[in-house]
Amino acid sequence: MNYKETLDWMFNQLPMYQTQGATAYRKDITNTVLLANHLGNPEKHLKCIHVAGTNGKGSTSHLLASVLQEAGYKVGLYTSPHLKDYRERIAINGKPISEDYVCDFINNNKSFFEAHQLSFFEMSVGLAFEYFVKQKTDINIIEVGMGGRLDSTNIITPLISVITNIGLDHTQFLGNSLEAIAFEKAGIIKPNIPVVIGEYVTETKSVFETKAKETNSEIYFASDLTHENYPSALLGDYQFYNKKTVLQTLKVLQEKQLLSVSEEAIKKGFLKVIENTNLQGRWQQLGENPKIICDTAHNAHGLSIVLNQLKKEKFDTLHIVLGVVNDKNLEEILPLFPKNAKYYFCKPNIPRGLEAEILATKAADFELKGEIYNSVSNAYANTTKNATVNDLIYVGGSTFVVAEIL
Repeated sequence: MNYKETLDWMFNQLPMYQTQGATAYRKDITNTVLLANHLGNPEKHLKCIHVAGTNGKGSTSHLLASVLQEAGYKVGLYTSPHLKDYRERIAINGKPISEDYVCDFINNNKSFFEAHQLSFFEMSVGLAFEYFVKQKTDINIIEVGMGGRLDSTNIITPLISVITNIGLDHTQFLGNSLEAIAFEKAGIIKPNIPVVIGEYVTETKSVFETKAKETNSEIYFASDLTHENYPSALLGDYQFYNKKTVLQTLKVLQEKQLLSVSEEAIKKGFLKVIENTNLQGRWQQLGENPKIICDTAHNAHGLSIVLNQLKKEKFDTLHIVLGVVNDKNLEEILPLFPKNAKYYFCKPNIPRGLEAEILATKAADFELKGEIYNSVSNAYANTTKNATVNDLIYVGGSTFVVAEIL
C-alpha cells in the first residue's frame, strides 16, 4: 500500500476516536501491552516526559520539545490529533516521520493489527515508540490522547509526569466531576517518579496529592514557581499557565540532574517554538485587515480564556466561524460566546461533527444569531467576503474546524 492507501486503511478499518467518537474509545490498555510485546517493548528503551491535562497539553508538549531541541537534544514528539497530515503526530526535532516509515510499519504489522483488532490510536502509539527507538532519540515528549490512566501512552515509565490542568471535557468517558477527571489524569503518576501539576482547584489538588502519596512521588505545583516572564511565539493568554508548567518541569529535571538546559535554551525554545515544532492553531493570526484569528479551544475551560482575550481586541464587527463536534455540552460553551457577533455556523467534515442546523438552533437560545453554511470552507469564505478592514474574524469551536481552514 502507498501512503494514501495506508492512511485510508488506518482511518477506515479501525476505530478512530477523533472522528468516530464513543464507538472508538477503548477503556483498557490490554491491546497496547500486546502490541508493545509484539514490537519488542520499545517503550522500555525510551526516556520520556509524559504530558496529560484537559487543555494546554499540546502547547506544553511543543514548548518542552522546542526548549530541549535548543538545548542540543534529539527530541521525539508524539501528539494528537493532527491538523493537516497524520505525520504531524510523530516528529523528531520538528521533522515529521516519513511516509515510507508509516507505510512499512503498517504493512509489516497489518496481520497482527487485524488479528487483535487494534484501534487507530493504539497503532499510532506503537508506531511512535518504535520510530523513536530506531531513530535513537535522546528524550521524548509523549502527549496523552485522552484521560491518562487507561490511555495507550500509559505503558511508559517517564522521567517525569506532567498534568497541565483539569476541566470538564470528554465527561462521557472520564466522569462528570472535576474529581473524577482528575483521578483519570492522575493515572499517569508512576511510583517514585516526580509529577508537575500546572493549574489546580481545591477539588483536584487533593486527588493529585493522594495519588502522589500512594506512589511515593514528589509533587510540584507550577503555580508556586516565581520566574521572569519569557516571551514566546505563542500569543494566547492561556500560554501564561503552560509556560509556568514547562519551567517547573525543566527546573525539576535539572535539579534531579536528569537533563541539562541553559537559560539561553529556554529563551530560544520559547521564541522559536513554532519554527522548531510547527505548532499551529493556538491563537494563530492568519490575516490582517481584517484581522483573522483561529484557535483550537473546544471546551468551556479553554474557550472562556480565548473568548476573554477576544474581548480585548479592537474591531468594528466580530465575525465568528463556529462548528463543534456532537458530544460537546452546548449549554456549557454557548453562553461564553458574545451576543454582538455575526455567526457563520458550520459542521466540521468528520462523522462526529454536529449538524450546523442543530448548532444554529441551539445558539439562538443564547441569542447568538447568524447564517448556516454547508461547509467550513464556505462559512469561512463568506466571512472574508463580508468583513471590512476594521473587522475581526475568529474561527473556532473545534480542532477540526480550524484544521479545515489552515
